[in-house]
Amino acid sequence: MSDKKTVKVKLVRSIAGTRESHRATVRGLGLRKLNSESTLEDTPAVRGMINKVSYLVKVL
Repeated sequence: MSDKKTVKVKLVRSIAGTRESHRATVRGLGLRKLNSESTLEDTPAVRGMINKVSYLVKVL
């Protein structure tokens, strides 16, 4: 198997009242409802998305 690095993120704040681009970023991370978790490949693109909505998500 290849040793792909992964990062796990959790949606800890509601997306209600946030910018539409931030909502789309959260959806792009695979997060839907509050407290939902997603495991993603650790790439610069994913890191950038997490950084953009850092006030909504938590890295586990």
